[in-house]
Order: sequence, then C-alpha cells, then structure tokens
Amino acid sequence: MPRQQRFKTKYKGVYFINGVMPNGNSEKIFYIRYLKNGVYVEERAGRSIRDDMTPTRAANIRIRRINGEMTNQEIRETRKKEELENQEKWTISRLYEAYKKNNPDLKGWVTYESAFRKHVGPYFGHLTPGEITSDDVGAFTRDLVNKKLAPQTVKHQVMLLARVVNHGVEKGYCAGFNFKIKAPEVSNQRKEMLNNEEIQRLIQAISKEENSIVGRIMLLALYSGMRKGEILKLRWSDINFETGFITLKNAKSGDDEIIPLNSPTREVFANIERGDSEFVFPGKSEKKHIVNVTNGLNRIRDAAKLPKGFRPLHGLRHTYASILASSGEVDMYTLQRLLTHKDSKTTLRYAHLRDEALKKAADSASNIFRKIQNDSNQVIE
Repeated sequence: MPRQQRFKTKYKGVYFINGVMPNGNSEKIFYIRYLKNGVYVEERAGRSIRDDMTPTRAANIRIRRINGEMTNQEIRETRKKEELENQEKWTISRLYEAYKKNNPDLKGWVTYESAFRKHVGPYFGHLTPGEITSDDVGAFTRDLVNKKLAPQTVKHQVMLLARVVNHGVEKGYCAGFNFKIKAPEVSNQRKEMLNNEEIQRLIQAISKEENSIVGRIMLLALYSGMRKGEILKLRWSDINFETGFITLKNAKSGDDEIIPLNSPTREVFANIERGDSEFVFPGKSEKKHIVNVTNGLNRIRDAAKLPKGFRPLHGLRHTYASILASSGEVDMYTLQRLLTHKDSKTTLRYAHLRDEALKKAADSASNIFRKIQNDSNQVIE
C-alpha cells in the first residue's frame, strides 16, 4: 500500500496527512516526530476536526514530549504496571483483610471494622509498613485527638494498626515497621464511678422512664457488672434461678463464663415479662436480640443529671467494680472472677480502692486500741 503524502507545517517535526471522516468529508491528521533516547519517534497528535488539533497545538505536544512528558500509551502502560504492583504489595488494607481472614473468631470485629473504615484505612490503607514512618503515626494520633475522639479510642486505632502489621510479619507477608509503635498514654478524665447520690438519681430516673427495657438494662449493668454485649445477648436459658448463676456464652475472654445471680439482679429479671422469644431483651424480630439502646441510655443519663462524659453501661460496670473494691470485703482475685477479666492486670485498676478500704480498716483498729489505752489510763488514775 503506497505511503500517504505528508505535508510539512511551519513547525519543525510537525506534519499532516489528509484523512477522511466517517461522513466522507476530509480533515487533516497531524503527526509529530521527535528524538527520544536516541531513537526517532512518530506519534499521531490528533485530527483537525474531531480533536480540534492545529499545527500550533501539535508543536506544543512535541515540545512536551521532548521535555519528558509521557505519551498516552506510556501513561496507560505505567498505570497498568502500577496496578499490578499494588496488587502484589502488602499494603495496610491488604494486611487488614488477611488479618480478618485468619482470625474469624476474634472478639470485637464490629469495633475493628468501624475503626479501620473510619480512621486507619483512609490514612494508611494504601501504604506498606515500610512506607510508614514514626512521624506518620504521630501525625495520625494528633489528627484523632483533634477530632475530639476519646483517649481510649485513639489508643485503640493506633494499636489496631500495630496488630495488623504484626500479624503480617508473623505470617511472613511483609517486613515490619522500621520503628516501634508505642501505645498512646490514656488520660481519660471522664467520670466513670458514680457516688451514692448519683446512683439514687439514676434509679429515680429509671423508675420514671417510659422505656422500661432500657432502664432494666442499666440496672443489670449496675447490679451485676455485666458488659453491654453480655446483657443484650442474654437468653432465658442462660439464667439458672435454682442454682443462682448466670452463664455468659462466648464472653469477651473467649470462653463461657459464670457469674452469681445476686438478689437485686434476680429482682430485675423477675420484673421482666417473658414472651415467646428466647432472648431476655428481644429486638424487632423475636429471633434476634435488641441491638441499639444508645438513645434511651443517654436519655436516662441526662434525666439523672449525670456527667455528659459518663458512658452509661460501661460506667455502671465500672461503678459496680469500684463499689466492691472500695468495700474492702472483696479480694482482687474474686473481683477478677466477678468481672470475668481474662488478665488480672485489668482488675488491678481497682486495687487502689481496696487499699483505701484496708487503710480505713487499719485506722478503725487504731481507734479501738487507742480507746482501750485511754480507758486503761483512767483506771490507773
């Protein structure tokens, strides 16, 4: 096939040929020619009508190519290469998916999913561990603090990032960080232990609350120290009124746990009308338990004039534990069993309350001996 005639323009390295449009009309097709890596390259710049190409525009494209700008084909090939490389790279997002796949029974996946989707993923998801610096983690932490997230929440986000990467290292997927991630120090100033007056106001607010279900959920947290998920998932079959124990199925520790059914907790259950559902607190479907009680909890908290930072169910569990510890009548091992803590270190946060109770008991002994001594002196005189 004979070569089409080329027509020069006033610009160096720019020429055109006469082409035909689908409707039969003619138009110019511009080409550019330039030297790249010691080899002459010819590239079509565009059509005069369809692409609105002119000799001047074609000359500008030629200059950009000479200065290193990639052709459209080169751009497509580069993007394809990057996509293939990204598919093979162990980014944080890919490591997180592997972490989920390899730990399907891990507790707290709802919380992890939310944390990764909202914070960790958008910030680090596209990076590999080797591309993340200590300064990046520091900036991430400051960003979370600036978003007014609770200190404990900030800590959980950072440690989730660390767990995901550590899992990748253990499985041989990737190399770890070039630095050590330290858990941010938590200085949570929110008040989590209610005093007697606040507990009284809470009970009064519960008695006036129209939604009796939410009120009873709060009372169970206060009287038993059960976690939110443990209360909401309770089945009637988990409660043995004869032996006086509650079985917490698949608890946070990973095992079934058993806690005593004390008198106030028994009374709460006695006031709950039992329907056809197996759950103590059924949801809209009797085959499922209730899930979202946040609005009701906050409504009762506000009616009781409790601090805004008080987390209703978590705070009531904390209040339960604090009352027992400060009584001086419950040792740390027993408290650990009652709270179903897997690690005794978690229970030790209440140790100072027990120490205070022991000090008071020792002071009582001092007063008794002092009184005996004083009475003895009076007898001698």
